[in-house]
Order: sequence, then structure tokens, then C-alpha cells
Amino acid sequence: MTSRSEFKAKAAPLMANHRTWTLSLLAGATLLALTAGAMTPSLVSADKAVQPVSGIAPPGAPSSFADLVEQVQDAVVAVSVTGSGMSGKQMSMPRFEFPENAPFGDFFRRHFDNPIPHGEESARKTRAMGSGFIVDPAGYIVTNHHVIENAEEITVLLSDGTRLEATIAGHDERTDLALLKVESDQPLAYVDFGDADGARVGDWVVAVGSPFGLGGSVTAGIISARGRDIQSGAYDDYLQIDAPINRGNSGGPLFDNSGRVIGVNTAIYSPSGGNVGIGFAIPASLAKPVVHELMANGTVERGWLGVQIQPVTADVAESLGLESEGGALVASVVPDSPAEDAGLRAGDIVLSMDGEALEDPKALSRRVGEASAGTSSTFRVQRAGEVTDLEVKIGRLPGEERLASVDDATQENDTPRLGIQLAQLTDESRQHFGIDAEARGVLVVGVEKNSPAARSGIRPGSLITMVGQAPVMKPGEVVSEVRKAAAEERPSVLLLVEHDGQRHFVAVKFATA
Repeated sequence: MTSRSEFKAKAAPLMANHRTWTLSLLAGATLLALTAGAMTPSLVSADKAVQPVSGIAPPGAPSSFADLVEQVQDAVVAVSVTGSGMSGKQMSMPRFEFPENAPFGDFFRRHFDNPIPHGEESARKTRAMGSGFIVDPAGYIVTNHHVIENAEEITVLLSDGTRLEATIAGHDERTDLALLKVESDQPLAYVDFGDADGARVGDWVVAVGSPFGLGGSVTAGIISARGRDIQSGAYDDYLQIDAPINRGNSGGPLFDNSGRVIGVNTAIYSPSGGNVGIGFAIPASLAKPVVHELMANGTVERGWLGVQIQPVTADVAESLGLESEGGALVASVVPDSPAEDAGLRAGDIVLSMDGEALEDPKALSRRVGEASAGTSSTFRVQRAGEVTDLEVKIGRLPGEERLASVDDATQENDTPRLGIQLAQLTDESRQHFGIDAEARGVLVVGVEKNSPAARSGIRPGSLITMVGQAPVMKPGEVVSEVRKAAAEERPSVLLLVEHDGQRHFVAVKFATA
């Protein structure tokens, strides 16, 4: 054991360095006072040092968010989801490593050491955490679609510790929103949507949620930017915020100073997966009508035009002799679509819809999506230097972003299913998937994880050219032939599949829907 004298001897050089460092600071303070013009330099003694004053906030900032949090916290919930092979979109829980006998180590291992496979197949049950908020006292809860995607069981944890089983009342993948429903013996606390359109860059916001499963966590910050496009879809119009949000905050509310929900926290930009001060929230102006439609109908019905479009860039405008870059350039037209019926062609530039100018392709996508199926709209189109108006009868978007689905078409009366989504083959899809111009068939655009089709090696970009011995060219023909095979009570259906120029027959077993 080191003696007291030995300790002093060893510590002396360190103490000497410490005194030297302290004196140098004091000397710097004296020099600062002299150069600032003080006539009589002096140092403030330790017992008269100025103490920080509590309760003073930066200009324009509230002195505390406590009243706001107390007002809204009972309406914010944690969402726990279990399932098999859940989507890689769901935020994973980190794995913590602790030394032996570390304080609180057992607590953190119990609550957080349950990582979710990220983008990997898993046969065992996996768990994801998210957030949500109650918007109706009857028990309707808003969260993100990606939080509950592929969920088998959903549990909601209220602020008082009550656990309630939840069901999915509706979801909308395009806007990444979902509506849950819980049953309670008494009305639940709820919050209202506010006016996101009136929110300005620099306004204070408060996020409440369950980062890493820590329910009821509150963070504050400002709106950093508006109208952010993070390349997640046609409805990108995010609020960018610097209020810290992390994994598990997805689906939680973003409040303004009045306690109104002006956004749904949805995504973060982070190389590490944790907060770096760049978060994104769906604005209330987009979320509110979607939530109301989900509450009323369980789904969101959108209009459909049937075109592939791209921006009118400066180069495109120059090559076509256009004066501006606005509008949407039609790259291809889907056969038998409302666009084809109205006479739209590849190469047309759509300038406006019902008299409202279109700045870019996303503006056209949103306007068409908001239109009701069966209504007519006037499209002003520029074609070969001439401007003309076309009347288009808006169609209904088939199957939420897909033209046909063997799943949707074969789930009636417990008919077997394959787990694939199909679309008509177009010039754009040929280019996207690298499909030869001479190839014919029906394009596979989606394959469900762990489905019979996935186990048979079918993947997005594959072409189905025959079902049984019948050639197929349209998604509806595939659906019809699959139904025939199911009606004959066959255990599987034979598909001729082409991928990367190679063709082979595969027998895909049916799975009961």
C-alpha cells in the first residue's frame, strides 16, 4: 500500500502542473481586463464569483416546456410490435455491451438487448419499438406504416403504464402513415392536429416519443427547413427538425408551442443510426386528411393516370425549344390506362391540371392522387410545339402502386396465394430492370418475404411468360390462370420465368391466404 508521504511525492508534479495551468488562466484574465481599458485591474475573489441566473431563456424561447408536456403527454403512447421476418425498414434496437457487475447492466440487457434483424430473414419472433399518439377518445392512434409493417401482434403502452392490444384500422404506405385501434373502458386523452402550413423555419417544436423504448421522452428544437424531399416517394414534403429524435421515435408527435400536432416524426439522417440533429416529420397538412380517411374507410383511395413521368430539366427544355423547365415530361403511357384513353403520348409535356400550373412531376402525381376516381380533369399539354387541352377521366389507383397482384386476386374464398405483385411491362421498367427490348411477359415488381414465390427463386425484375401451358402478356391473364389452377385443387402452379435472359419452369406451391 502506498504511504501518505509516497502519495504526496508522486502527486507533487501533477499539482505543480495544475497550479501552473490555473495561474496562466488568471494571468490571461488580468491581461484581458487591461486590454479592455480597465483603469484598475482586479480579480473577483472566489467567494464573490457571479452565479448563473436560472430561468432566463434565449430571446424568443419559452423558459420551460413543462406546461406543454404536462398538457399532451397522456396522449402519447409507445408501440411494441412483434412478428416474423419483419421489414428491414423498422428501426432496430442497438446491442449494448456491459462489463461484468456494471451498474444497471441487468436493466439495460433486459430492456434493450433484443436487436431486430435489419434486412435479414428470421424465422424467430422479432420485436420493434415505435411511438404514436391518440387522436380520438375512442382509441384511434396514429403511427408510421413502417412501424407496424408485417406485424403479427401490436401492443400499445399508455403513459400510466396500461398495456392495450391494438389492431390496424388502416394504413397508407405512400405517406408512411398507419392508424391503430385500441379498446378501453373509458375515454382516452387525445391531441388535435394543428396548422403545419403556418409553421416557419426557426419556430420551436417539441417531440415526444419512445426512443430506444424509453417511453415518454421529450426533446425540443426548432424547424430547420420545410419541404424536404428525402427520395422516399411522390408525397415527400417533410419538415426538417433539429429536436433530437432516435430509433423508436418513429410515429410520435411533433408539437408546436400551443400543444397542437404539426408533424409525425418519421425519419432521421444519421450515419450511425442515432441523432445528429437532422430529423424529418410528415407535416400535419398531409397527415390529417390521410388519418381522417383511414378512420372513415380504412384505406386511402387515390386517382390514377397511368403514365411514367420525369422532370423537364434545363437540357430537356433547351432541346425542345421551351422557355422554362416547368411541367412533367411523359416518358411512357401504360396500356389501357386513363392516359392512353385520353390520347396522352410519350414525349408530351403536361403543363397544368385544371388550370393550375405544374412545377414538376411530383406536383402532377400529388394532384392526380388527390383526385377522385371517375372525375374528369383538363390537362394542358405541349406536343411538338403546339399546346392543346385533353379531357382525362381519372381512374382508381390499382392495388396501391401496383397494376395487379396475384395476392389480391386470389384471396377470395380462402383461395391459395403466391406472394407476388405484377405489373405491365413498359419501356421504363425494361430500362430499370435491364430487360431486353424483345422480351415479352408480365413483370414481377414485388415478392413477399418467405412467400412461396420467394422460396421458388422468383424476385423483382423476373418475367412470367407462361402459366401452365398458357402464354401470358398481362397481369390479369396471370391472375386468371392461377385461379384456374387453384380451382382444380392443384398443390402448385407451373410458371415459366425469365431472368437475366435465362428461362426455366418453376412449380410454385400454393399457400393458404
